[in-house]
Amino acid sequence: MRKVIFLVCIIFPIISFSQVNSIGTYSGDETVFYAQTKQVNQFFRRFNGEESIQGERNYDKDKDFRDPKMRKKFLNILFDNANPSITKEMKIDFITGVLNKKSPVFLDFHGRDWFAEVSAIFTYKKEKINLIVYLKLVKEKLGYKWVFSNVYFNQFDQWFAHAGDSTSNTLFIHPLSHEIDFMNLDKVFRDPGNIDYYLESHYNPDQLALFTMEVKNGDLKYETVSNVKFHFFQVPGWYFELSYFNRNDVNSGWLIDNMTRINDKDKKDLIRHYTHDE
Repeated sequence: MRKVIFLVCIIFPIISFSQVNSIGTYSGDETVFYAQTKQVNQFFRRFNGEESIQGERNYDKDKDFRDPKMRKKFLNILFDNANPSITKEMKIDFITGVLNKKSPVFLDFHGRDWFAEVSAIFTYKKEKINLIVYLKLVKEKLGYKWVFSNVYFNQFDQWFAHAGDSTSNTLFIHPLSHEIDFMNLDKVFRDPGNIDYYLESHYNPDQLALFTMEVKNGDLKYETVSNVKFHFFQVPGWYFELSYFNRNDVNSGWLIDNMTRINDKDKKDLIRHYTHDE
């Protein structure tokens, strides 16, 4: 069910910062400290050119606020250098599109089309399992909050493995069953393990509803978070993931891990995967 997508590499070295108030003037641990993108909010600010080299917040009245030259330098350090699968040309195209003079692209923290993916450990009927929860930001009254938007648990998929399966010649409800007041349903429910054979072929189970039910019943118990990453669709024509890299060098912190070009149809399909919206 899950779609594995995409990777990216860097074009210009971090030393390019030496041209502007120079990150290169810091040495040792200081360089790492100033280069690391330590928070997701900081990633937004650096992507948008709303932060100085020293990590101070810039506002719309500051002269360097969203300055294209500053943005270009920041954009070039926001990729995971260890990922070689995105070509130099793709990265240049991405940055060029983001910095387009007529319509530059800025990430909107409170905007749509970005989602959190939380890999978590639960206990399901006394067995440790891995489960993925997707969350999105929604506006409520005077503020915003994260809400569950979808869930993926392979056990839920297995329950519906036979949905619409036409390979069985015996497991179906006869089209004239209404004439006998559906008395043959007795046979269907004597075999609960195959109930999914009687579902419509395009049925898509609501895993979020199943998740809620299992938590409320006490069969699914939360233990801890094992990993967090984010999915972004706010740059026209592109999809990218944001992951955290804990490394003792300047290319660390929250970085673009995966990236690919994407058309409108694929964008809608992927967003449906994260939100279960139809």
